[in-house]
Amino acid sequence: MGAGGRMPVPTTPKDELKKNVPKRAPAEKPAFTLGDIKKAIPPHCFERSLVRSFSYVLHDLAIVYAFYYIATSYFHLIPAPFSYIAWLIYWVVQGCVCTGVWVIAHECGHHAFSNYQWIDDTVGLILHSALLVPYFSWKYSHRRHHSNTGSLERDEVFVPKPKSEVPWFSKYMNNPPGRVLIILIQLTLGWPLYLAFNVSGRPYDRFACHYDPYGPIYNDRERLQIFVSDAGILAAIFLLYRVAVTKGLSWLICIYGVPLLIVNGFLVLITYLQHTHPALPHYDSSEWDWLRGALATMDRDYGVLNKVFHNITDTHVAHHLFSTMPHYNAMEATKAIKPLLGDYYKFDSTPVPKALWREAKECLYVEKDEGSQDKGVFWYKNKY
Repeated sequence: MGAGGRMPVPTTPKDELKKNVPKRAPAEKPAFTLGDIKKAIPPHCFERSLVRSFSYVLHDLAIVYAFYYIATSYFHLIPAPFSYIAWLIYWVVQGCVCTGVWVIAHECGHHAFSNYQWIDDTVGLILHSALLVPYFSWKYSHRRHHSNTGSLERDEVFVPKPKSEVPWFSKYMNNPPGRVLIILIQLTLGWPLYLAFNVSGRPYDRFACHYDPYGPIYNDRERLQIFVSDAGILAAIFLLYRVAVTKGLSWLICIYGVPLLIVNGFLVLITYLQHTHPALPHYDSSEWDWLRGALATMDRDYGVLNKVFHNITDTHVAHHLFSTMPHYNAMEATKAIKPLLGDYYKFDSTPVPKALWREAKECLYVEKDEGSQDKGVFWYKNKY
């Protein structure tokens, strides 16, 4: 150290983590338009290939079958306690691959699978029903989410509450035990509670349920297809019942039930982290517009799982801008639009467990910045 020099201040893990956290996204209207963004993307990125899309379906289902075959053919030969470890590995990897199947069905709902709507709906209905998802019901509510992303009044999922509407007990839950409980409930029960009771969804003037064709979520043109979704779920449940009668309930839970819980947990986790972040603005009706809302989402890094999940995790910004673009072109499109979007593009490389804990701690409600001129712009906060 030279004369008059200063010793470097050591960095802590917390400091290193903060380096990876993006600053707030701009909340003002961007200078570019959706048309400008589209021009920046190579035209072939918007092309849907039926053969290529089906190749991903077959690829994922082949892996699902391979894991099923290994589990049912060999796990009983493994002595305890190693057999328990084998089952744990099976549940995690099968759940991850089935999450990829879920994402493909999600693409069908966006008409990003092929150029034929009836093929998309047929494939989506089969795949989602197999995972106990009401395909058309979710397709229409999710479409409204894409149409109203970032709107405090009209968005459909993970709609944050203003401070005045947060339940009184919330401030007593913002501690390590409380956050653990909330995260566990969210990852295990969040998806079925959303489908059945619209938990975390936008408020309606009456009871809203994804299984109710006459509920407020759907209009008259959509109701018949909600019945079709319900029929798909009933058919899947009947098939699972027959399997349980034949193989036993414990067999069904081990082979199908636990991986399905993993799928549901990942679905909630991915969606939550895409739309919950201190750097993302939300808007009331005085400020909201579609483009700024679509940009109010966060790309994340799940490591090797990015590929397993067909990049829905790290190309979500592009997906919200052009939801009919197939997933296998979304990475190229993301690289193309990042220079144009500039600070409007947000990516957080924070490890997922740390990000989940941080967001559960810091993103409790939204409110306007004190003294801000942006009257209709709201940010996540946690101070009571």
